[in-house]
Amino acid sequence: MTSCHSTPDAGSTPASLLTVAPAGAYSLPTAEEITAVRGLLAKAGLFPETARIAYLGLLDPRCEGDSPAVDRRFRIFLLDTTGGAPKDVVVSATRAEVESAVELDPAANGHLPVLEEEFEVVEQVLSTHPEWLAALAKRNLDVDKVRVAPLSAGVYDYPEEEGRRILRGLAFVQEHEADSAWAHPVDGLVAYVDVTSGKVNQVLDFGAVPVPAEHGNFTDPELTGPLRTTQKPIEITQPEGPSFTVAGGNHVEWEKWSLDVGFDVREGLVLHNIGFEDGGRVRRILNRASIAEMVVPYGDPSPVRNWQNYFDTGEYLVGQYANSLELGCDCLGEIHYISPVISDAFGNPRTIHNGICMHEEDFSILAKHSDLWSGVNYTRRNRRLVISFFTTIGNYDYGFYWYLYLDGTIEFEAKATGVVFTSAQPSKDYPYSSEMAPGLGAPFHQHLFGARLDFALDGGPNRVVEEEAVRVPVSAENPRGNAFTRKRTVLARESEAVRDTDMASGRAWIVQNEQSRNRLGEPVGYKLHPQGHPTLLADPSSSVARRAAFATKALWVTRRSEDERYPTGDFVNQHPGGAGLPAYIAQDRDIDGQEIVLWHTFGLTHYPRVEDWPIMPVDHVGFKLRPEGFFDRSPVLDVPAPAPGKHCHQ
Repeated sequence: MTSCHSTPDAGSTPASLLTVAPAGAYSLPTAEEITAVRGLLAKAGLFPETARIAYLGLLDPRCEGDSPAVDRRFRIFLLDTTGGAPKDVVVSATRAEVESAVELDPAANGHLPVLEEEFEVVEQVLSTHPEWLAALAKRNLDVDKVRVAPLSAGVYDYPEEEGRRILRGLAFVQEHEADSAWAHPVDGLVAYVDVTSGKVNQVLDFGAVPVPAEHGNFTDPELTGPLRTTQKPIEITQPEGPSFTVAGGNHVEWEKWSLDVGFDVREGLVLHNIGFEDGGRVRRILNRASIAEMVVPYGDPSPVRNWQNYFDTGEYLVGQYANSLELGCDCLGEIHYISPVISDAFGNPRTIHNGICMHEEDFSILAKHSDLWSGVNYTRRNRRLVISFFTTIGNYDYGFYWYLYLDGTIEFEAKATGVVFTSAQPSKDYPYSSEMAPGLGAPFHQHLFGARLDFALDGGPNRVVEEEAVRVPVSAENPRGNAFTRKRTVLARESEAVRDTDMASGRAWIVQNEQSRNRLGEPVGYKLHPQGHPTLLADPSSSVARRAAFATKALWVTRRSEDERYPTGDFVNQHPGGAGLPAYIAQDRDIDGQEIVLWHTFGLTHYPRVEDWPIMPVDHVGFKLRPEGFFDRSPVLDVPAPAPGKHCHQ
């Protein structure tokens, strides 16, 4: 049994990979479905008043033989706020039944994601705690002006925390309602809170440090200075409307592309059934593409914050904090919005209005040549389809952008912005943070993303080939020393396919289908082009390296399995490590000519700049997938010349 996929391709591809997804298999969850799932949970006695939904998401559909029916199955993580055993439940909305309900042991499995209502617990509990109040009094701080950031705890040497839901709290002063509290960190002070019992485990006070006084507000011209008056309007218009179409709420066709746009409360945007029309048929490229994990490890060894690392996807669920996007602010041009529906903690459907933005962009030159012999002057303009959402996780804001191009290229770009996490700056030469303003520091940190790419070139089976540039020494064959070549190595087993980037050799990875050949007899392929930035910089023996093992390497390849969904495993919060990719590859399965998943780690290493304060201009990172022998010739020969008009003269 495999997951359902899209239109089958001709050839000798195994039938198990060619299952046609029934209509509606990848449609977005509806409010009616979420309400029905809640009712089924209640009917089964799984949803008492003390229960909360920590996650509810639609499982990828699976097919039963030749049945055209769609089994809409939802996975739910249920938390008992009184401390009872959490549950991992699967419900079929189609069959109106609970398929499975498994009790979890948090000490062994990890905890369920952090609930939004638990954020408030940390500040409320501390607001009356004697040790916390004494620490604030020692600093002459009014508790009513102190905000406490509720931060995921990680796993460290605190036996009393085993099996208990812990959040850690760092304090910031907010002078007035509109004040940016991030400008005023209360350093030297941290609290550990059990959010289930509502009790404080520890208040650690390492001594009072002056609270930085300069404001960090960025919206008031009286504080930031006068606004520019030099910008003239930019109007982006498509008088005939966009070139893409949307059917059934989420099936998109644009130029030669077709795909289904999905949304998950954990991963955010998920793209399904990505294919490109070629020679009268839609050729499949990817069954599924998402950013399945994200971790932000901090590099300051101060005892106040040496535990800081946040799994924004697995612990906080980036999808649930998706912004409602606004025309003219977040998106420009002829926009199509999709408003996904998710569940709140009580099982009530919640619509994220305009949570997904889709539009076309002009993207400069696609191809150009002025030929001296023939006199041909040839210009074609490129454009791309943009599918995006933005999410806010605490102090940071992230844009997740998928781009599809006319030439078959797929690109992902993460945009990081918002406000840097702050601390006091111990000294000008402190080696683990940057000074942003007088006395104000921002610890060094990374933003590391884990992409999950379920490949299915022409329906599969696929394999991965590593490609590297090779310098050829001077020899009789290479007398002038100008030669260079390339080396290609098949990564045949999971143990062989745990790889780092190497920009000196231009290392890249090509996914191929040996059973589908182009007109030159070569296997069709797509190449992953990494950007080559550092992966996880924490020591390999560290807690975060064990928990975020996916981030220690740029590439992992696994045999596809329905139960292997996330690079960090299912339950990230307070998990001691070893789950996810390390456990998957321990099986050391054959991946040469199989249904495979590429897991690609990429990210930013952020040494904050003065220019990043008080609000950080967007920083960018991502990767590209480009056709490598997938087509028989250039797929853009049918792109018309720019229309004659006032801007382009033919």
